Amino acid sequence: MTARGAGPAVRSRLRALPGVAAVAEYRRAWLVKDLVAGVVLTTLLVPQGMAYAELAGLPAITGLYTSVLCLLGYAVFGPSRILVLGPDSALGPMIAASVLPLVAAGGDPDRAVALASMLAVMVAAVMILASVAKLGFIADLVSKPTMIGYMNGLALTILIGQLPKLLGFSVEADDLIGECAGLVRGLAGGAVVPAAAAVGIGGIAVVLLLQRFLPKVPAVLVMVLLAIAAASAFGLGARGVGLVGVLPEGLPPFTVPEVRLADLAPLLAGALGIALVSLADTISNASAFAARTGQEVRGNQEMAGVGAANLAAALFQGFPVSTSGSRTAVAERAGARSQLTGVVGAALILLMLVLAPGLFRNLPQPALAAVVITASLSLADLPGAVRLWRQRRAEFLLCLAAFAGVALLGVLQGIAIAVALSVLNVFRRTWWPYSTVLGRVRGLEGYHDVRSYPDAELLPGLVIHRFDAPLVFANAKNFRDAVRRLAAAEPRPRWIVVAAEPMTDVDTTAADVLEELDEELNAAGVHLVFAELKDPVRRKIERYGLTRTIEARHFFPTVESAVAAYRLRTGAQWSSGGGSGASPPESPPGTS
Repeated sequence: MTARGAGPAVRSRLRALPGVAAVAEYRRAWLVKDLVAGVVLTTLLVPQGMAYAELAGLPAITGLYTSVLCLLGYAVFGPSRILVLGPDSALGPMIAASVLPLVAAGGDPDRAVALASMLAVMVAAVMILASVAKLGFIADLVSKPTMIGYMNGLALTILIGQLPKLLGFSVEADDLIGECAGLVRGLAGGAVVPAAAAVGIGGIAVVLLLQRFLPKVPAVLVMVLLAIAAASAFGLGARGVGLVGVLPEGLPPFTVPEVRLADLAPLLAGALGIALVSLADTISNASAFAARTGQEVRGNQEMAGVGAANLAAALFQGFPVSTSGSRTAVAERAGARSQLTGVVGAALILLMLVLAPGLFRNLPQPALAAVVITASLSLADLPGAVRLWRQRRAEFLLCLAAFAGVALLGVLQGIAIAVALSVLNVFRRTWWPYSTVLGRVRGLEGYHDVRSYPDAELLPGLVIHRFDAPLVFANAKNFRDAVRRLAAAEPRPRWIVVAAEPMTDVDTTAADVLEELDEELNAAGVHLVFAELKDPVRRKIERYGLTRTIEARHFFPTVESAVAAYRLRTGAQWSSGGGSGASPPESPPGTS
């Protein structure tokens, strides 16, 4: 490309950036609202950023560095006008589980920060690659029941892990059971610091009460200010209450994270889990807020924006971030109209670090624990679990298994279990799909499940069998066995009509099973007939050569035409249920 042609090409690429396009489309009427929303948002970003950094096992200052850079990165590369990114309570334990086992026994904070920053680089790479490959559908790998169980387990893990800090002591443990045991020992051994417990429990009460009765009041900010005032007035630092202290002054330095080669593999495992949770959050939050603002969800661009935000944070001593539904809701309620709100928030945090790094020096650590605990309560969905118990026990068991995986094995193992359970549940439904016999019901069009309508009319010698799944290697033998049972009923049927509309596929393994089954039935004087088979599936059957055994005249466009052909050939008349001797196949496991 010539130098003359390079200039327009570069300008064209810059205009394609969402942030540049947003500047070009910005309306003057939005300015005041964005400035006000930015100020309001900052009051939430600062305490949550510090609290979630400590939840991840990192110095509080890294939460502020992360908040600044991810907001700026998303403002340039993110497509949503008001979506807010930042440190997240759901990611904190995952970051800690990825980083802390690799930190030296002395607990070197610099190494922990470097590992967390490299983790953010990996998350950025995963998100950007997923965006390029258009892999947003991966977020669907975690079903709602398993996500409810995962989040409930995560909420319990965070709650138990933060209670000692809330009460003024610490516990060294690697799992939830160890943390519970340490908490009980601390309570029994008198390790509780009364002043710390008063600040922490009081902080939780203030946040929950304000959120319940005065939802427009910034509850976290009010609680933090009250805690700072109490620490200053009563000298809580001298009473055994840990304080945040003076934060490092100045801007976060540009730093390329350096880690050992042996650290990359365990970090990658954590990055994949974090990326999956972040992706699910991003798609759900983007969809929810786009519907309110009239925007379209651009899932692949959202992934690129979140990836850019993670990379920006990683290069300035930050850690992985995700979208935040709560912070976005605060910005929206405050009147945010564009990403300028996030830019204002980032600028105010930077001003605080440069001009007033001691502003939060008297903030009690139990107050930060209260911030995290109240956030963890919002992660839990106990009513959702109860609803699953009432509506579908099989999915409740999936929820319970995901919960146990997080609580007993750890957050990273828990997300792996959640994904595996979701995939296995899909496979289970394919392996053991619902199947039934259909009959005619007076007053209703079509043919209906005899389990739902026991008095449905049947044709002697004809069984209409519906198999509610694609016919593939995993369930072909189940289909064969169900048809064999129907064919062996007394009196023996002459036709078994497969209502094949739910069969969206037939693979080669299933085709071989069908061929053997048809030959077996033909030898017994029973014909296997297909109705409502979709054209693409019919073409596959012809390509497999199945029409050598299953005659072309045994394929019908509708169940009605198959029934009409049978009646024309045999003269059979409808009779009340049970006349054919056929009964529905046994219900597969977990379908009730």
